[in-house]
Parts: sequence; structure tokens; C-alpha cells
Amino acid sequence: MAKENQPKKQKFNTYWVYGIVIILLLGLSMFGDGSSQSLKKTNISEFERFLNEGDVKSIVVYNKNLVKVSLTESALEKSIHSGAKTKNILGQDNIKGPHYQFEVGNLELFQRKLEKAESNGIVFKYDFTTIENKWLDVLLSFLPIIVIIGIWIFLMRRMSGGGGGAGGSQIFNIGKSKAKLFDEKADIKTTFKDVAGLEGAKEEVQEIVDFLKNPTKYTKLGGKIPKGALLVGQPGTGKTLLAKAVAGEAKVPFFSLSGSDFVEMFVGVGASRVRDLFKQAKEKSPAIIFIDEIDAIGRARGKSNMTGSNDERENTLNQLLTEMDGFGTNTNVIVLAATNRADVLDKALMRAGRFDRQIYVDLPDVRERKQIFSVHIAPLKTTKTLDIDFLSKQTPGFSGADIANVCNEAALIAARKNKKSVGKQDFLDAVDRIVGGLEKKNKIITPAEKKTIAFHEAGHAMVSWLLQHAAPLVKVTIVPRGQSLGAAWYLPEERMIVRTEQMLDEMCATLGGRAAEKMVFDKISTGALSDLEKVTRQAKAMVTIYGLNDEIGNLTYYDSSGQSDYSFSKPYSEDTAQKIDKEISILIEGQYERACKLVADNIEKLTILAERLLEKEVLFKDDLLNILGKRPFDQEQNEDEKKTITE
Repeated sequence: MAKENQPKKQKFNTYWVYGIVIILLLGLSMFGDGSSQSLKKTNISEFERFLNEGDVKSIVVYNKNLVKVSLTESALEKSIHSGAKTKNILGQDNIKGPHYQFEVGNLELFQRKLEKAESNGIVFKYDFTTIENKWLDVLLSFLPIIVIIGIWIFLMRRMSGGGGGAGGSQIFNIGKSKAKLFDEKADIKTTFKDVAGLEGAKEEVQEIVDFLKNPTKYTKLGGKIPKGALLVGQPGTGKTLLAKAVAGEAKVPFFSLSGSDFVEMFVGVGASRVRDLFKQAKEKSPAIIFIDEIDAIGRARGKSNMTGSNDERENTLNQLLTEMDGFGTNTNVIVLAATNRADVLDKALMRAGRFDRQIYVDLPDVRERKQIFSVHIAPLKTTKTLDIDFLSKQTPGFSGADIANVCNEAALIAARKNKKSVGKQDFLDAVDRIVGGLEKKNKIITPAEKKTIAFHEAGHAMVSWLLQHAAPLVKVTIVPRGQSLGAAWYLPEERMIVRTEQMLDEMCATLGGRAAEKMVFDKISTGALSDLEKVTRQAKAMVTIYGLNDEIGNLTYYDSSGQSDYSFSKPYSEDTAQKIDKEISILIEGQYERACKLVADNIEKLTILAERLLEKEVLFKDDLLNILGKRPFDQEQNEDEKKTITE
């Protein structure tokens, strides 16, 4: 505890040295000639009077403009010169002088006055001298070299990464590791309790923690401690947080850095930083090295290399491979890495012996989302009736970072409305804000455009209501939000697999807006661009990826390894390409005709729904229930459930 209470020592700053040197040079230039003595100032007219009265003993002209006058001993006794008396170091009267000083404008005229006084019999001495400041001359002669060196040091600092990292601030330490060390006694406070959800991933990394805490438990049986673990998952799922929690649980030093910290414009710097990083980790073992976004240096070698074989990034990767494979079995150093692009990593990096384990960090399910909401809602002042289960069900597909953003946005919305607590509606508004964008109620829309938008969104709502496998509707609005002029919110089921009929129903519901425009106005508009983009992507996936088309058959042209990005030809022939285009068109047009038929059969209900939407601007599920009635397949499901219970 005594060490923690001690004040931190201030780091030595080299700029102080520069400042002291400059002050010394300026001091030498200003005070080196001793010309700053406190002499009484006078002017040339008074000087002529002193000269004519015989009070002047000697005159010295410095650098052709500054005149210093020394008086005779008898003159110093006069009251008129009482202010000219000065003291020397010993405190005695300065009799020798000088006593006065003044500046002359025309030296030639001043010299003629002195010669005239001398010819009149006035006795005095005069001399002309030039003072040279040797230190200033030396400084000026070396000034260009000093400026060049200063610019060079500045550029080297900027290119070496500014001031961050273990060696980033000094040009001579450019090859040092820039990893940030978190000390287990003070810095690392995160544990598995702070990581909500991720139960499967936490279970896997728990064994790594046990390795670091009790290595002999495994080594005495002949087992080897794993050398690395790769965290793979979508952005925002908590890979970095999980790695920090591992260090907090194991209570070991934690070296954290990004893959881009190894990258530098100088040749050999990346490899040097890798060597220095592993050297520091071995000295503090047991320890953890965490490399975030490892794909910055771990991309497959020989891919898209336009600079030749001697590529700096490849040299850095080679050094990383060597260091990881060069571990002894008792060094107790584990490498954790995180990426969302595992498909582009080099195969040598992924092999067993380097990264022995790949831990997949998936998007949270509804139960894990509830845990994440509980963590992020804890600091907020919420209403007592807030239902976290409801919020977790309203956010399918949200990552941990998205949920944190929802909670923060809800608090901001409640504060904007001057509320004392954050309620359910604030969270729903926050979800709408994040998914759809900011509302733009002041956007200029003509009545005809507004009517078209209303029928378009009503078409989405009605067709999805009438289809069994379409996602349930939450609300529909014609208020412009973000880049869209209207929107329909759905609550999709969390499915592990998707069947053909489910994808077809989703495509049909997506095309319901354009079908409504066609059936009501007999015209179509550009408002269905995002809908067409979505259904085209779905149809293309059905045909070319999932093998859900009878004509193409059980084939897929998807390459999960990512190597197809570098090929120069398509994985299918021109005839197959024409078949694919034809089948995609057949799928889309078939669902469009199906949507048109549903709209035509329920045109009256569509009109009522659109008029109500024009009136209220926002409709919810209950409004659709009153206008369209219960969904027919919901009734069938209820009857089936009743029969099952009866039997």
C-alpha cells in the first residue's frame, strides 16, 4: 500500500534541455560584452556642454553609434553630476567610469565636433571600437545545421507514431514494442462477471485462465500449455472485453496492442517490435499478449502483393510465426488475438501449435441480450416498471455494442424530453433511432408523394400480415427517417436454419410495397430501390449459395475461405451464368405476381389501412389487428395447439 500512495515520478522531458540551451545562448549574446551596466543616459547637447566645461575625461564610441563618457574626478564633485555616480562590486564610487551614455546619429558630424573641441584646447581622450559577440556569431554560423537537425527529428517523431507506446516517442526506440502493459495489481479490473452473455466463449477461455493460475496441474501429466487462442466474431460482440477479462481473472500482466501498431514505413521495424514484445512478455511471464485486429499483419502471404516478395508486412508476419512457434513449454506466455476476418488469415498462423484454439464469439441470443441489458441499464435511472425481457425480445440481431448504444441513446432521449427517469418508450425510440435513423418531420413532401408512400408502406404491412412465414409486424410509419421516406418495423424470429418457403414469404412481403403502387395507381416509382436490392440479394443467395433452386441443383459457388477474391475467373461457365440470371429473375417475378394477387384480393382493406396511415402517420400491431383481423394461420396454429392439449 505504501508504494501505491507514493506520487508518480515525473518523466524527463527533452524539451527542457532545448529550452535551457536557448536561454544560455541568449544570455551570452545579451550580457557577454558587459554593455548592460546601469549608466545614466544623456543627449548630445548636454554632452557638448560637459565637454566645453572641461568635465569630460575620455570618450569611447562603440560600434559607430553608442557613446560612453567618463568624467574627471573634479567633475564628479559637482552637484549636476550627482546622478552619474555609480558603485562598483566592492561598493566604492566608480571614479574611472564610464558615467554617461548616449547614441549618435551622424558619426562623421560627431567626430568633427570632437576635433573642434580638441583644437580649442580642451583636453580629453576619445577612441572608436567595435564589440564582437563571438557566441552569437558561432550560433548564427551553426543555425542552418541546427534547423535541419530539428526538422529531421520532428519528422522522425511523426513517422515513428507520435508520442504513444513504449518506444514511439524517441527515434532511437522506433524498433521497440508499442504494447500497453496493464498491471494486474492496479490496471486490470475486468472479470467474467463484467462480461454479460458469451457463456460458450467464457467457458472455453476459462480453461486458459486455469492454465495460467495452475500450470503444474497440466504439465505434470505431460500436457502442454496452449500457445494461442483466436477470438473470431462479428464487430461489437465483445472480443476485446473478453480478452481483458481473461487477464483480470488470471491476475497476470496483460500486453495489449493492435495489429496496426507493428506496421511502419521503415524496413524491419515491424519484426523488431515483435521481437521486443515477446521479450518483454517472457520477462514478466506468466503473461498474456493480446493482439487486436490481427488481420492487419496476419493476412495470407503472397496475396495482392504489388511491391515484390520483400514486403514489410510479410516480414512482420514471418517474425510473429517464428516467435509463437519458438515458445518453450514452460514460458507461461499465451497469445490471444481477435479478428472478424478469419477467412483472410495466413494458414501458417492458424495451424495448431500457434493458435491452438479458435473461439467463436457469436451474436447474443435473447437470454444473453437480457444479461447485457442488465449490465448497461444498471447505471441508468430507469422506471420501476421497465421490462428487460421485452427489450431483449425487441432487439434481435443486436450485438453487445449495439445494446450499449441503445441504453445510452435512451438516456439521451429521456433527458431531451426533461424526464426524471428512462422509460420503455425511450428505449423503443432509441431502437428506432439506431435502426432507421433520425426522424425528419420537416422534410418537404407533396400530398401526392405522401399518398404514394402511405400505400407503399401499407402494402408491406398487409402482405406480411397475410403470409405465414413473414416476420411479424411491429409498426409501420410514413414519417421520413434517415434516408427512407417511410418504414415498416418487423420482429424476425431467431432461426438457426431458414427454409425455402420462409425465404419466399420474406421476398413476397418485401415486394408488397411495389405491388400496392402498381395495383392502386397503375404506376411504379423509385421508392422501392432498397426493396429490390434486398430481394435480389436473397434470390441470388438462394440460387448460387444455398442450393435452393431446382434448375441449378445442389451446387454452391460460395467460398468460405475467402480465396475466391483473388481468382481471375468465375467458378461457373457462361451458360450457367445465364441460367443463374434467369432463375433469379423467375424467383423475383413469381413473388411479385404473388404479392400483386394478395393486394388485389384485399384492395379495400389496403385502402382503409393507407387512409388510416395518412391520418395517424404511425400504426402499430393492434391497429392492423382491428383493420385486417387475426392472421389466418395464427388461428390454425391455435386450433392445432388446442387439439394437442385435448388429446
